[in-house]
Amino acid sequence: MKHFKCHLSRQLLLIIIAVFGIIFLFLGILLPRVLIPVAEKNIYNYLKAPLSFVEKNIDKNLSQTQIAYLYKFDNSVVYSENIDQIIGIKKVEDLLPYFKKEYGKFIYQRQVYYYYTLHNNDITKIAFTNDKYITQIRSDLLKAILPVLFISFASVACILILWSGVIVKKIEKLKLKIDHIDDNDYQQNIDFFVDDEIKSLAYAIEDMRISLKNQEEIRNQMYQNISHDFKTPLTVIKSYVEAYEDDVEEASTVLPVIKEQTEKLEQKVHSLLYLNKLDYLKDIKTDEKVLVDLPSIVDEAIKKFKFQRKDIKFITSFDKTSKFYGTTEHFETILDNLLQNFMRYASTTIKITTKNNRLILYNDGPNIDADLLDGIFIPFRKGIKGEFGLGLSIVKKTLNLMNYDIHVKNEKKGVTFTIFRKPNKK
Repeated sequence: MKHFKCHLSRQLLLIIIAVFGIIFLFLGILLPRVLIPVAEKNIYNYLKAPLSFVEKNIDKNLSQTQIAYLYKFDNSVVYSENIDQIIGIKKVEDLLPYFKKEYGKFIYQRQVYYYYTLHNNDITKIAFTNDKYITQIRSDLLKAILPVLFISFASVACILILWSGVIVKKIEKLKLKIDHIDDNDYQQNIDFFVDDEIKSLAYAIEDMRISLKNQEEIRNQMYQNISHDFKTPLTVIKSYVEAYEDDVEEASTVLPVIKEQTEKLEQKVHSLLYLNKLDYLKDIKTDEKVLVDLPSIVDEAIKKFKFQRKDIKFITSFDKTSKFYGTTEHFETILDNLLQNFMRYASTTIKITTKNNRLILYNDGPNIDADLLDGIFIPFRKGIKGEFGLGLSIVKKTLNLMNYDIHVKNEKKGVTFTIFRKPNKK
């Protein structure tokens, strides 16, 4: 299908021409029809006025006007001298059948005529004329109204064209900004004078540009951090292999270290794959959310970690009225990643409680630096003590998948993570 290219200014001009054409067309057709009844009322009064003072004789001065007169009395018919000029009829008596009412109009030889009848004793006075008066009124009205309308519409058209020019220039600026939205060297601050929807759109584009720029920086930083996080165990493995080959270290020393570093790499790869899996699940949305037994999931998670550090005390408290919906697998993943983080930083205590449909996890470790709080859930973002990882990012994405969110708060001593259900969108 071939598309027709037409600029906005040209489109607006075509719309103005079409609208004004329709308006002039309707004015030319409807306005006269609306005004004709008023003009007809005037013409009837115009015909009636002379009849009240004219007697049997017709004044010759009346014959000089555009009104013809006809009087009927004593079976006689008298008419004005200008009747031939007005109607051009051969036999005047043929007109009498047309004057049926007190006043009205009739068509004779495709010409419209208006009449008024006055009965005074035994005399019937009739005044009639053609439609030249109506035609003249219509013409005069159009001559008076159309120039005013044309000037008014032309003024409005000029204003609209100027306004459209301003709008088009704004849109061109927005297009130029969008074309260079990924160009870091391009700088254009759009600050329109009028605070309208286009200005709001300009601000939204600027916010999107900044967001894309930040995402690009985060992505670059993430790639660097991933490279660093994967490079470290690989370097250790390589160095121990070389030490073994050079007979510097024994196999009994090298193999446990290689196994340990390999497990770390495996865990990182597994986390990275799981993070991609969450993006896939978010797009297809196949998981059915059901009521889960959270206390049991928490107890199983504690069993996995309580022997890693025997100096940490676990405290749990569950509100029986709190309900959590999702999948057991997802909640297990969330608790595993959070507790793995807690085990690294907690001093002596980890508390897990549920209250008012909220899951609250606390550890008495060091506070999180305020500069790190905003990006704490970004994958491979540098965190506390320079650590990198995907655990908290997996927690965030898994919660989003189940329509939950998480909030982090520094306490006087320790850190609290609160998991809560997002409000339903209306």
